[in-house]
Amino acid sequence: MTSIGFIGGGKMAEAIIRGLISSKAFSPSEIRVSEPDPERIKRLKERYSISVADNNRDVIPLSDIIILAVKPQVLTGVLPEITPMAGQLLISIAAGITLAYMEKRLPGTPIIRTMPNNPALVGAGMTAMAVGTKVKKEQLEEARKIFASIGEVVEVEEKFMDAVTGLSGSGPAYVYLMIEALTEAGKELGLEQDKARRLAVETVYGAAKTIKDTGKPAEELREMVTSPGGTTIEGLKVLEKKKFVEAVVAAVKAAAQKSKKLSQ
Repeated sequence: MTSIGFIGGGKMAEAIIRGLISSKAFSPSEIRVSEPDPERIKRLKERYSISVADNNRDVIPLSDIIILAVKPQVLTGVLPEITPMAGQLLISIAAGITLAYMEKRLPGTPIIRTMPNNPALVGAGMTAMAVGTKVKKEQLEEARKIFASIGEVVEVEEKFMDAVTGLSGSGPAYVYLMIEALTEAGKELGLEQDKARRLAVETVYGAAKTIKDTGKPAEELREMVTSPGGTTIEGLKVLEKKKFVEAVVAAVKAAAQKSKKLSQ
């Protein structure tokens, strides 16, 4: 029986725990969490029937897999508390903390660096994984199983993790902003708030699902909607004039650059 321990019980940790239990990848008896906030401890214990503690020492030695679900500034203080055990896998979800940094402090430890994103909260996440030098094939499969419980998983070279952060890590915020803008436009055209929001949300969801389910390129689907002389092309002309594509590309690059600075 494989046991999994979480250092940190925040929203992303809870999303993973929920995914693990609902997918039956792990049972509640196989999951432990260390979390200093008494309210979070109470919530996690009552909602998921898992083992909880207020200090890391009650979790680290008892876990085959340790997920570091803390902020980067907290992670640097947690690493000295970890005494690697044979076969123990370490998985970090802390943005900007490199494999080299962690491997230097925990030599010989198999470590995987991950970047899950906000939609993991509803099981629709996108997680990128960069794999350390000591990770075995079966450990990589375990990590894939964990993050598959909250969405899709892709493996990348670590040098691309800043790009991942700018694209899928920060990307949901850009989409949320698009939904805000569509909702506001609907309101300005006379629609009620709730109806405008519903139309915006379902439009974005439907467009993304169409790409995913059909496998067609976004460009091809866009052209299907854009009839010559029709309404859509008028809107696209405005987006082109306002340099919509350039703005999104610049946003992703800016976020990626910030990620790179933080990792240094």
